[in-house]
Amino acid sequence: MKKILLLVLVLSISVGYRVGAQTGQTDAELANQYMSTGEYEKALVYFDKFYDKDPFSAYTGYLKCLIAVKEYDKAEKLSRKQAKKFPNDYNVRTDIGVVLELKGEPDKGAKVFSELIKSMPPDVNSVNILGNAFLQKQRYEYALQTYLQGRKMLGSTYPFGFELAAAYENLGKTEEMLNEYLDMINYQGGYINNVQTILQNKLANETSGAFGEMLRTSLLRRIKNHPDEIEYSELLYWYFLQERDFESAFIQAKGIDKRLSESGDRVLSLGRLCVTNEDYATAEKCFQYVVDKGRSFPLYITARIDLINAVNEKVTSSGNYTTSDLKALEASYEKTISELGKSAATASLIRGYAHLEAFYLHASDKAIDLLQETIDLPQLRPEFSASCKLELADIYVFNGDVWEAALLYGQVDKDFKNDALGREAKFRNARLSYYLGEFSWAREQLKVLKAATSQLISNDAISLELLIMDNTNLDTTTTALLIFSRAELLAFQNKDSLSLLTLDTLLNDFPSHMLTDEVWFKKAFIYRRNAKPEEAITLYGSILEKYPTDILADDALFNMADIYENRLNNKDKAIELYEKLITDFPGSLYVVDARKRFRILRGEKLN
Repeated sequence: MKKILLLVLVLSISVGYRVGAQTGQTDAELANQYMSTGEYEKALVYFDKFYDKDPFSAYTGYLKCLIAVKEYDKAEKLSRKQAKKFPNDYNVRTDIGVVLELKGEPDKGAKVFSELIKSMPPDVNSVNILGNAFLQKQRYEYALQTYLQGRKMLGSTYPFGFELAAAYENLGKTEEMLNEYLDMINYQGGYINNVQTILQNKLANETSGAFGEMLRTSLLRRIKNHPDEIEYSELLYWYFLQERDFESAFIQAKGIDKRLSESGDRVLSLGRLCVTNEDYATAEKCFQYVVDKGRSFPLYITARIDLINAVNEKVTSSGNYTTSDLKALEASYEKTISELGKSAATASLIRGYAHLEAFYLHASDKAIDLLQETIDLPQLRPEFSASCKLELADIYVFNGDVWEAALLYGQVDKDFKNDALGREAKFRNARLSYYLGEFSWAREQLKVLKAATSQLISNDAISLELLIMDNTNLDTTTTALLIFSRAELLAFQNKDSLSLLTLDTLLNDFPSHMLTDEVWFKKAFIYRRNAKPEEAITLYGSILEKYPTDILADDALFNMADIYENRLNNKDKAIELYEKLITDFPGSLYVVDARKRFRILRGEKLN
């Protein structure tokens, strides 16, 4: 039987050789081909010949095949032979130890590894090559010994902190790994960016929070023990930002600002980040800290403006503000403008004040006077003047003076034709035409925006063009769209009760109309703005139930999840809905944001 098997093996090898010869394949190609398909016995026939011609190129594959078929004696002989040919190749010399371990001679393998470490020359390159060879072969303890020996020999030159950290990580020694990374900052402050990048990845890939807590504790201890090492304070501030712990970040940023005698830039930037993340309480603390530095500091005026804008955002975004809240905010604007004066430096403050007067306190005439005065301020940048004109035009729309609004939109469009401001003006003009029922003209303007393929166009412009197209091509009377556009104008003018009444009229007069989901979506928007989240959720749910494949389905789902997350504080329901959006609407524009929120709510750390 053994003779028969041997004959079959010889014949298969012979056939393989003849096939290789016929196709012109070399020994190297055949060896690697058989190895790639797991036919190691066949591969060895060609590796024998390949190795004789090119021992450097053939060695790794040859050894792999010998180990695969458990020819350990031959593998050891090959490794020792290769080591004589290339005595400085640590990968080859560590192979000898690995093969000895596989042969069942671990003591001999350990002796090989230890002798390599002891005989290692005192230079950074040699230490790294040997240590990396051990890492590649998953002999992490020996890699650790290599780098520790390297540190002993060359500590003043280079401490091998990053390399030791990698070895500790592979050994599951997280605290030792972290200490090595932090020690590298102490060794050279310039390494802080490298360490941040590494730690960011580790924070992003852990879900328990244990590593983050270990990092926080370690940094606090180091700050106490090394008060002169500002990098540890910088790293702790960075960590709090990763955790979105803005209150702790503020305390840390304030401490760094004082220690380094900074002008408040860091704290001001943190305040703006807090506003973006709707942490208005911490934002106010940040801006107030900079304000408290006094008028002599260069960021004083900027901080005053940011402070009142943060308060404005907090009040108006809540949806449940009172008249007293608005009046208090108005008084703050008036006091601040009185103290700082009216100039190009305070123009953004005046614009915010005008918006409050027009859209929340219904003092349109006062708002118009404020904006016209601002536009005429000396040294005002043309771009900011144009943004004020857009705000003024919006107020004219709010006030019902559509012709003045169209004139201002047209001016900005003309003056900034190839700029984002110009495109925004053109869109607002098209939207105004839509509000007025001039659907054909509105579509022509929107088509111009869409034709600018090299420029970004807002989703609002695309959505509006589709809305008009869908409801004018099929409904020749356009009556339903006229009612809907009227309701949208009323909502823009903050006349929410009239807008809701108009939308209900549309639903009653045109039951099952294709605008129904748009009507529900608009009503949900108004309810959200008026702090009625449950009513909004009901309408979003109706859209998902009745129009699950419509263009507004993913919008409804995302908005519903957002309400559960940020208004009702129902994190579990928000997680469920974000996951549904990611799964059911993979092409949605909301997927990236939904995935980010989903991971944060589950306790994952993001980059």
